[in-house]
Amino acid sequence: MWPIIWDADPEIINLFGKISIRWYSLLFAGGLVLGFNVSKRLLLAEKWSMEDIDKLALFVFIATVLGARLGHCLFYEPEYYLSHPLEMLLPFSWKSGAFEVTGFRGLASHGGIFGVFLSILYFSRKYKKPIFSILDKAAVGGSCAAIFIRLGNFMNSEIIGKATGSDVGIIFKKVDDIPRHPGQLYEAFAYFTIFIILSYLYKKKKHIFSDGFIFGLFFTLLFIARFVIEYFKENQVGFEEGLSFNMGQLLSLPFIIGGIIVMYMKRNKSIVNS
Repeated sequence: MWPIIWDADPEIINLFGKISIRWYSLLFAGGLVLGFNVSKRLLLAEKWSMEDIDKLALFVFIATVLGARLGHCLFYEPEYYLSHPLEMLLPFSWKSGAFEVTGFRGLASHGGIFGVFLSILYFSRKYKKPIFSILDKAAVGGSCAAIFIRLGNFMNSEIIGKATGSDVGIIFKKVDDIPRHPGQLYEAFAYFTIFIILSYLYKKKKHIFSDGFIFGLFFTLLFIARFVIEYFKENQVGFEEGLSFNMGQLLSLPFIIGGIIVMYMKRNKSIVNS
C-alpha cells in the first residue's frame, strides 16, 4: 500500500499549445463560487437584495485574486517581480520572443484573505452595511473555498510536505522519489473541519455571540492550523532556510493575534455590534 505514487498531470487541456487549462485554476474558481454560494445563502436569509450580493461578490472576487497574487509576488519572490512588475498582474508572459498564457502561477492565501478583508471593509462603508455581520458570513464561505484551493495545490504537486523518513507517505513523481507528508491534504482536511465548526456555530449558536465572533474564530483556527502544518511542509523559498519560522508561519501570527482579539471583543451578545 505504501508509499502512494502521485503523478497527476496538473494540466487538463492545452489549446493550440498556448492556452493551458489547469486543475488548480478550475479548483480555485470552483472553490470561490462554492464558498460565495454558501455565504450568499446566509445573506439571503437576512433579506439582502441580489443587487447588493452581486456587488459584494464582485468586490470580493477581484480582491481575492489581486491580494493573493500580490501577496505571493511581494512576500515570496520580491526580487524577481519588482524587476518584472507587469507579470504580477498579467496572466501571460513574453519570454524569449514567445507569448504564453500562464495564468497566475503563484498565489498566497495570506494576501488573498487580507484582500477580502479590505474589500469587505470598503463595501461596508460605501453601502452602509454592518461589517462584522458580513465578515461572519464570509468566514463560513471562505473556509469552504480554502478546501478546494489546497486540493488544487495537490493536483499541481506543489507546497509539498517534508520527507516522512519511512515508506509511509506520498511520492510526488513530478518532484522526486521520496515519500512525503501530503501537506496540501492536511490543510484541506483542517479547513473542512473548520468549515463544519463555523457552520454549526453560525446555525445553532449564533444567538450567543456578537457579530464578529465567528470571523475571529475563523482567523484563529485557520492560521493556527496553517502555523502547525507548516512544520510538515518544505520551505517554499530559499531565504526561509535557517529561520526559526518560515514565511507562512510569520505571516500567520498577526492573523492569529487579530482573531483572538476579535473573539474577545465579540464574545457575547451584551457587547454592542459594530
